[in-house]
Amino acid sequence: MLVAALLLVGSVLALLIADVARLTTTRSRATVAADAAALGAAPLTFYPFGPERDPTAAARNLAAANGAELVECVCVVDRSWASREVVVVVAVDADLLLIPDRRLQAAAAAEFRPVLLGSG
Repeated sequence: MLVAALLLVGSVLALLIADVARLTTTRSRATVAADAAALGAAPLTFYPFGPERDPTAAARNLAAANGAELVECVCVVDRSWASREVVVVVAVDADLLLIPDRRLQAAAAAEFRPVLLGSG
């Protein structure tokens, strides 16, 4: 009886540890996806190059390529030479074993300074 109880407790602890590892991995994936989306969208706020030609579409595609869903993109197109900041929020679903599944979000910002394009 004691062995069965210890096996049960050990199994539950193992599942909890696995869930914590999955949450950590999912949080990292969300952070990477948010960073990539922000960095990819920032230059498109100045000049519409690339296949998307739209900073929000680029952010959405980059988030999806990294296993995330774009929740929000503050990607205002500005043709001036002023600095601007792009802010994105992405979400990733964490499939867990013991704990109820979670949807984790991560945000990232990227600054783009068009004036630096001319320096060299």
